[in-house]
Amino acid sequence: MFETLSILTFIYVAIVLAYIRKLIIQMQQDNMRQIEDLQKIYAKLVDQQNQLAEHKIDIQNEASKVFTLYDMTREVTRTRSQQDAFEIFKDKLHQNVHYVKCELSDAPCPEVTNFVGKNGRFFFRLRNKETEMGHIMIDRLEPEDKDKAVILCHQFALALRRVKLYQEIEQTAITDSLTGLHTRRYALERLDEELTRAKSRRMDMAVLMIDIDHFKNCNDRYGHLVGDQILREVGDVIRSSTREIDIAGRYGGEEFCIVLPDTDLSGARYAAERIRSAAEERTITAYDATVHITVSIGIATYPADARKSSELIDKADWTLYKAKKQGRNRVCAFGD
Repeated sequence: MFETLSILTFIYVAIVLAYIRKLIIQMQQDNMRQIEDLQKIYAKLVDQQNQLAEHKIDIQNEASKVFTLYDMTREVTRTRSQQDAFEIFKDKLHQNVHYVKCELSDAPCPEVTNFVGKNGRFFFRLRNKETEMGHIMIDRLEPEDKDKAVILCHQFALALRRVKLYQEIEQTAITDSLTGLHTRRYALERLDEELTRAKSRRMDMAVLMIDIDHFKNCNDRYGHLVGDQILREVGDVIRSSTREIDIAGRYGGEEFCIVLPDTDLSGARYAAERIRSAAEERTITAYDATVHITVSIGIATYPADARKSSELIDKADWTLYKAKKQGRNRVCAFGD
């Protein structure tokens, strides 16, 4: 009986141990599954975190591009100079891409456009609608930086259009549409500037007043269309007979004024005689009429004759009419 009880007890203990072992194994398996699930969840969270970090970087990069474009636009709008606008563009380009050299050219763009070749040379054609404004060449541009360069080049193209539009408007505002010379207002403004410069640097300067002889008679005889052509031709004579630093303007009607910086009486007389001679030699053909004209010119100089711009104009004008009274087609100076 005791042996039977011992056997039963042993069997019971073995069964209990087996059951406990099974429970432990089951618990271990459950724990492993939970750990695996947690690891998967953790890996997913890490992946999501990485994606968020990448997305954040992308947003930061995009924001940086936007801010770069904003800064570039803000700075470019402050300048009316093409060169200054290009310097701002190069500065922003240098902050965002790697390159060796960047050049702006007014020449037409080579056939290779928006392409980074083996030598890393990138060309971008600058256009204003259908008009080509030149091109940008960026040397040693990394291929991965091409998109950034394109964005900045597009922004510079817009800025360049604005600068050129402003220059065109400004040029129109200061240019007489008939003769192509400066307007009276602009010529007088430049006279004030040059007089201030002459005073500060103790330089000579001169003013010429020019009038077309017998212009009213030509208008009455041949008509206003021929008269307009005469004014154009005289404007061309003045342009071709003066220096780049001289300021020539249509003063009113058939009268013109020229500001001659850094010019004494001798130089002014030489310049005036050159204009008078060229006008006399010019044959003007307009419609069915062939016309020869002459001009009379008066000279006033700073500081010998006047020290104010208004006085220079008045004395040159007075001398002009003295030239007319003496027979026209001649040059007279205030001191003569």
